[in-house]
Amino acid sequence: MNYQRTLKNSVKTTGVGLHKGEKVTMTLLPAPANTGIVFRRVDIEPVVDFPVSPFAVTDTRMCTCMTNEQGIAISTVEHLMSALAGLGVDNVIIELDANEVPIVDGSASPFIFLIEEAGIQELSTPKRYIKINKPIRVELDDKWAEIVPYQGFKLDFGIDFNHPAIAATKQHCVFELSSDEYIREVSRARTFGFMKDFEYLRSLNLALGGSFDNAVVLDEFQVLNANGLRYDNEFLMHKILDAIGDMFMTGHFILGEMRSHKSGHELNNVLLRAIVENQDAWQWIEYTEESQAPLQFLPAQAV
Repeated sequence: MNYQRTLKNSVKTTGVGLHKGEKVTMTLLPAPANTGIVFRRVDIEPVVDFPVSPFAVTDTRMCTCMTNEQGIAISTVEHLMSALAGLGVDNVIIELDANEVPIVDGSASPFIFLIEEAGIQELSTPKRYIKINKPIRVELDDKWAEIVPYQGFKLDFGIDFNHPAIAATKQHCVFELSSDEYIREVSRARTFGFMKDFEYLRSLNLALGGSFDNAVVLDEFQVLNANGLRYDNEFLMHKILDAIGDMFMTGHFILGEMRSHKSGHELNNVLLRAIVENQDAWQWIEYTEESQAPLQFLPAQAV
């Protein structure tokens, strides 16, 4: 049987939020089967829960942000969501004492380390996958994304940045999700931005926690970070990292091939909403044998 997963133990970390620059403590807690991924603001009385949902996403400028009916928000969830997807974790409660997930180094790698520190526990309930049976496509101006049937989760991604440092790197990639490949090829890719944009965002009281420690920063010509890039295609791979997190906002793994041109948080969310709303284009599916499961996650005992 291909079982759902949670954490073996709780684990805690402290960092700063990207946009407000405030200190935040985050605790990951084990959760029973079918709980899903739930973010929890513990700095509010009573505490406020945010079960992940594409329809809870209300702001996609610079990050993925969820807001509830009372206007309470939780921001920058995408890198942690990506790490959970990469390790096949279905159920976890994420407690935060501020309105942002800590940015750490701007990648998913610190969250992989945190999850591995907690350990992964298999439960006795089978995973439920969203299996795509018909193509779904969405467009926003000159950007587009689509999902087509595929026995696995594959991303065929292209970006198009008219910047010399980015243009000098690979801007198209086909990546198939598995834990091994995710950790090796995707997890360390950092968020990136332009110095002129950081200055503008800070004038709006945003990106206050941004620094060379948690982002790849570019001026008009080059990467400004002293140690350069972690991957030759780090810009592209971070877009894939974001998309894996954004497409996990149902709390269930999708079986399909996602093709995208000029992807971003908004486009990812529009596609995911379209998938959920087009119920004749997909079905729930479970696998009775681990060997039949199309997504390959590291064995729980190896994490």
